[in-house]
Amino acid sequence: MKVLVTGSAGFIGFHLVKALLARGDEVIGVDNLNEYYDPALKQARLDNLEQFVKDIAHTVRYKFIKMDLADRAAMELLFSEYQFDVVVNLAAQAGVRYSIDNPNAYVDSNLVGFVNVLEGCRHNKVKHLVYASSSSVYGMNTKIPFSTSDRVDQPISLYAATKKSNELMAHTYSHLYKIPTTGLRFFTVYGPWGRPDMAYFSFTEKIIKGEEINVFNHGEMQRDFTYISDIVEGVVRVVDHVPQEVKSGSSSASGPYKIYNIGNNSPITLRRFITAIEDACGMRAKENHLPMQAGDVPITYADVDDLIADTGFKPGTEVEDGISKFVEWYQEGY
Repeated sequence: MKVLVTGSAGFIGFHLVKALLARGDEVIGVDNLNEYYDPALKQARLDNLEQFVKDIAHTVRYKFIKMDLADRAAMELLFSEYQFDVVVNLAAQAGVRYSIDNPNAYVDSNLVGFVNVLEGCRHNKVKHLVYASSSSVYGMNTKIPFSTSDRVDQPISLYAATKKSNELMAHTYSHLYKIPTTGLRFFTVYGPWGRPDMAYFSFTEKIIKGEEINVFNHGEMQRDFTYISDIVEGVVRVVDHVPQEVKSGSSSASGPYKIYNIGNNSPITLRRFITAIEDACGMRAKENHLPMQAGDVPITYADVDDLIADTGFKPGTEVEDGISKFVEWYQEGY
């Protein structure tokens, strides 16, 4: 199967490309290598992928292309040249708080770029588009656990609004053009090769250096922290589970469209998360306590019943195990 993975130099994309190559898929990776966080880490992931390809088999077909999804002409050429079977769109401008000060970056990548992906799928008979959404779409939702059947029309950041927009646009293309699309609402992903802008990364760095960490809301926020291998396994299972057209009523059709949560289904407090990092580092943190940040929510909690029912997979890595692996990677690499 020929698969396009956008955002292939990113955290999830890097791990997903490895998983797809390991099972024999042909993979084209695309990334613009922007400077939202250290491009050297993105390049290190790409270097690691190149070595991985050499190690597993000379017959594995993999290519990386530096490209911006907002470049419509380049995207049209990419799709027409390679004729992908499946597209996994992970490329996006990430970060809740960054969107408060830099909205245009989200419009270009998450909206314009996503339309270009949809158009590429439409005109080149792509069999399945899988794309990254986010748990942040649940916004002000107070019902827990968060279910994909819940209303999600109260986003509290532009990032969340763009991800909800992706779901709406995908639904439109599924309805109009019968393109099978699956959106994945990821819940707080962590693990080796992770993003430096994420709290667990900066906490680890500062604890090891003996620097103070900022702890918001006294560490009482709860997050459904999800280990990277669980995320990747969920994505691979979904790639192989193409949604069928759903009929509503007697005549109208919503199209071959599906949304899943991918989360650990077991939220923990930020306090327990910090303790896991401290234990893995063998050091205690110096803490600066601050109120809740703008754009944050008190809890995230994934209902994964649909994911289990359709793919047979339930994420389940314990946070202490996942953090231990991250800290081991961090200490070796940094």
